[in-house]
Amino acid sequence: MTSPRTLLTLLAAAAAAMFAAAPASAQGLPSGLSKNLDYQSGPSNRLLMGGEWLFRLDKTGLGDLQGFQKQTGRAGWAPTAVPNAWNATDTSVESMSGTIGWYRKDFKLPSASKRYSYVVRFESVNYRAKVWLNGKPIGGHTGAYLPWEVRLPAGYLKREGTNRLVVRVDNRRRPTDFPPSGLTTTGTPTGGWWNYGGILREVYLRQIDRVDINSALIRPQLDCAACDAKVLIKATLRNYGDKPERVTARATFGGRPVNLGSVVVSPKKFATVSKSLTVKNPKLWEPGAPNLYTTRIAIRGRGKNALRVGWFARTGIRSIKVQPDGSWLLNGKKLDFRGVGLHEDDPNLGFAIGSAQRKAMIAEVKELGATLIRSHYPLHPQLAELADEAGIMLWSEIPVYAVKTQYLKQRAVRELAAKELEDNIVANQNHPSIIVWSIGNELSSRPGPVQGYYIQRAVRQAKALDPTRPVGIAVAGYPSAGCQSEYNPVDVIGINEYFGWYPGPNGVIADREVLSDYLDSVRACYPTKAVVISEFGAEANRNGPVEEKGTYEFQQDFIRYHMGVYASKPWLTGAVYWGLREFRVRPGWEGGNPRPNPPVHEKGLLRFGDSSKKPAWFDFQQLISQVQQLKPLT
Repeated sequence: MTSPRTLLTLLAAAAAAMFAAAPASAQGLPSGLSKNLDYQSGPSNRLLMGGEWLFRLDKTGLGDLQGFQKQTGRAGWAPTAVPNAWNATDTSVESMSGTIGWYRKDFKLPSASKRYSYVVRFESVNYRAKVWLNGKPIGGHTGAYLPWEVRLPAGYLKREGTNRLVVRVDNRRRPTDFPPSGLTTTGTPTGGWWNYGGILREVYLRQIDRVDINSALIRPQLDCAACDAKVLIKATLRNYGDKPERVTARATFGGRPVNLGSVVVSPKKFATVSKSLTVKNPKLWEPGAPNLYTTRIAIRGRGKNALRVGWFARTGIRSIKVQPDGSWLLNGKKLDFRGVGLHEDDPNLGFAIGSAQRKAMIAEVKELGATLIRSHYPLHPQLAELADEAGIMLWSEIPVYAVKTQYLKQRAVRELAAKELEDNIVANQNHPSIIVWSIGNELSSRPGPVQGYYIQRAVRQAKALDPTRPVGIAVAGYPSAGCQSEYNPVDVIGINEYFGWYPGPNGVIADREVLSDYLDSVRACYPTKAVVISEFGAEANRNGPVEEKGTYEFQQDFIRYHMGVYASKPWLTGAVYWGLREFRVRPGWEGGNPRPNPPVHEKGLLRFGDSSKKPAWFDFQQLISQVQQLKPLT
């Protein structure tokens, strides 16, 4: 008789084997397709569409659609690699304003069998995309920084021979986009960061054997740091075929087998399988101890080549809560983190950075001693994986940045924001490093009913999708804003404060000496919210007097003063310096510096050209070392 322990071992081994197996058609891949993946989370049927792509600009916007998508020759096309930002080194007004670019990719399928369906997955395209397959339109997308997929219709595919994928990318921004366009008083385009155009992250071909995993959720629930954990594993399946398919779902969590059950998935329909399990004495995830549990899911059908698809994730068990007194707790310990802002930018590659740059960024954050990264948009999935592994927390924000109220009141704009929020949560919810979903940044500092309506609906949506994490918003810190009831639905309020750097409206933040009183007033307004300094910083590009804005000495003194004020506020839950590295903003950018270097944002601790350290790096590093960023409750 087989013992229970032996049976569990056999089941775990079987589940691992199911996941590890691969269809024979995935062997001996055609040129340009590979299993070389920068990030591991997600479905097992991803093939990187690498190798040569072709590119051409269409600055008039009047290009011949039929000509571009059907053209067989290479005249007028330049070879390139994807990811690609076509204006990575162009800092002109025209580059920031945007244009249209065309991408072309010829590829062969890994199998000629009609049992397989195919989709193409784009990790990020900026900003509006239209896609053709072999001269036929098959779909499109609006928005950047998040993945989306388009199905390759069976009737358009060449099962044998070469297929042609054509992608039209339009990065001309509108005032209703995220982030929105606009003009300065001198007529140059505005933006919180450079408007890089192109296919900015990787592209994958996914081979689907009738039934696919559309999404997977691994959600830990931890009531207290010493409690046993409940973990929900849930997979949403999709049948791409024309017949009902009965499939069986098996998983492992930390090597432990989990039976998700069997289900019949109707043709062209979705179905879900799920199971909750108890994890006794869990090893918790937190900075300094980023314990991870590997989850594998395998979906099997019947007969030969029964494995349909697998899914892989590494997640952590932790509890994230905001208490009624505004304390922000991770695993029952109080957060007082010190973090940095981050933009994915490189002098030569623009936004289309690679794995080496991402690994370098995480290493820099670790060296600095920071425990949190904030960005204005969802980061590359590899960055999230690296943060999971390094024990670095993430403030995950959708790019609803500085959208004017007159546009936010439009239903279509709010619907697109809601879609961005949903896509971010669904794509990234398995990362233990994410501790807050942020729904916007620097909207009107005096929110009226329009913004209030957006906040209320966005918080409700985020809580419905993920009840385990708090929801936040970042706002411009002005004393004149006063208390705002529209922020009542959020759990976390981030204050972007630049007291003593920018003057603000009517000079209200010109004097840094009023910072302390202002922060006390914020605490009085929102005593039940976790209050964070979500941004502070000063530009620096030269040596000079400490009193002169733009000098390294001024930046050092700025950081020391502000960090000293934060240390005097025991109720503060964290502070984020903006930012780690310099990045491009827009033509004419001066950022409050009387001797600027446009378009580069020079508040960063690391220089844009070579990532060398400014003197303030060492000040901030030393001040971080004095802060207990995760402390037990007394």
